[in-house]
Amino acid sequence: MRAVLQRVSHAAVRVQGEVIGQTGPGLLVLVCAMQNDTEAQADQLAARVAKLRIFQDEAGKMNLSVRDVAGSALVISQFTLAADTRRGNRPGFSAAAPPAEGQHLYEHFAARLAQEGVPVETGRFGADMQVELVNDGPVTIWLEA
Repeated sequence: MRAVLQRVSHAAVRVQGEVIGQTGPGLLVLVCAMQNDTEAQADQLAARVAKLRIFQDEAGKMNLSVRDVAGSALVISQFTLAADTRRGNRPGFSAAAPPAEGQHLYEHFAARLAQEGVPVETGRFGADMQVELVNDGPVTIWLEA
C-alpha cells in the first residue's frame, strides 16, 4: 500500500458540495491499495502512520506523533498514487488493486488507524471528491508498506 501524509491544520472532503469528512489539526492521508496488497500491509501502514513523529515538540523538533498531539486523520482513497508515468504522457493505473479489493483495503486501513488510537474520518471510495487542506509546515511524507 502507498500513502501520502500531509500534516494539516485543517482538511475537509466534499462530495457534491457536502462536507462528508474533516480533520484538523492532524493528518490528511491519501491512500492507495496496490495489486496483491494484503490486510497485513494495511495494518503495518496504519501502525506507521499512527507512530510517525512529524509534529513539533516544545523545542520545535519533529518529535511527536499524531497520537501524541491528540490529532485526528482524514483518510482519502486515491488510486492515482499507483500512476505509472515512465512512458508517454498518459499515466497508467494497472498497478492499483481492483476496485472491490481496493475498497476493502482502504476501509480496513482506516479502521486499523482508528484502532491505533487516531480519530478517523474518511472520504467516499470511488466518488468524485474535492479535498481542501491547509498543509502545516509544509510537511508531506510518502510511505509504502
